[in-house]
Amino acid sequence: MSTRPPPESGADDSRTASPRAQPAARAAARNQRPIRIGAYRLPRVTTKPAVSLVAVAGRRRATLDLARRLEDEGFTGIYCPSPGDGMALCEALALATREIPLGTSIAHIYTRHVFEWAQTAAVIHELSGGRFRFGVGVSHAPAHARLGLQPGKPLADMRTFVTELKGYAPQVGALPPITLATLRKKMVALAGEIAEGAVWANAARSHMAESLRHLPADKRSDPAFFVGDMVPVAIDDDRAAAAAVMRRVLTSYVKLPNYQNYWIEAGYEVEMKAVRAAVARGDDDAVRAAMSDRWLSDVTLFGSAKDVRDGVEAWRAAGVKTVILVPSSTRGGQMLAFEELIAAFR
Repeated sequence: MSTRPPPESGADDSRTASPRAQPAARAAARNQRPIRIGAYRLPRVTTKPAVSLVAVAGRRRATLDLARRLEDEGFTGIYCPSPGDGMALCEALALATREIPLGTSIAHIYTRHVFEWAQTAAVIHELSGGRFRFGVGVSHAPAHARLGLQPGKPLADMRTFVTELKGYAPQVGALPPITLATLRKKMVALAGEIAEGAVWANAARSHMAESLRHLPADKRSDPAFFVGDMVPVAIDDDRAAAAAVMRRVLTSYVKLPNYQNYWIEAGYEVEMKAVRAAVARGDDDAVRAAMSDRWLSDVTLFGSAKDVRDGVEAWRAAGVKTVILVPSSTRGGQMLAFEELIAAFR
């Protein structure tokens, strides 16, 4: 693993950029060139999406290699979920990459003492040169039960966590900006009050305007306030095959009561009632059958590379500043899914 220090603040002159920074700059320049089709010049998407990255056991070094490649390709962020220890992966990424923003999305607040979270967050913040964003969340009841945790009220626990975390700054050093995992309106409002960002996972695009309404107007308009969503994606010209993968990916999520309630609020009461009935019977096939095409198209991106690129722009138009793609493949595992994603955005 590289232990090179981060670039000094303001070092943005491409003539003096490091060898690693130069490919990223070239990729960014490629993103801005127009597309030529015959005599026509069409605008190209100027900003690539961010991605979600997990370090799977046995492939952790390969994951760092992939992260460097994603940086060189011009992707705009790497955000790590809790499986595989996203916090540890972010620490490695802080040293393995030079420019790309990174963060947890999200870290599960109940699994460590607040002081331990504060120490590690401060270390990554410093090692990354300020590129790190600490995304935190309360997770869900099945995860609590699996780990033998007994959490309190989510909103109160999150408020206490953030207050205590920031209180440790005099001991541990400067802390990164904090992003709250949000889904429903009360946690969204809390993010606007105590944090520097809000991140959803598997949100409904048609419901984003309503969700964002619960942020203060000054936060919605503040470019420094992070608004992200982790969007599952499968790229395949065979849309039915890609949709089938997305249904498998989301099966565990639709079984969670908090997600069911959110999607009911978003206008999918029929689907969620059918899901609940199927869950009660223990029928996973019926769970997947209850996921309508309309719902799936609102929550995920699937289909051809163009379908996915257009979908990213639709998410941005809905108010999501940082679209975090979570790739799966119809043909293989995570590494192949990233190959398909990289090719789709070249």
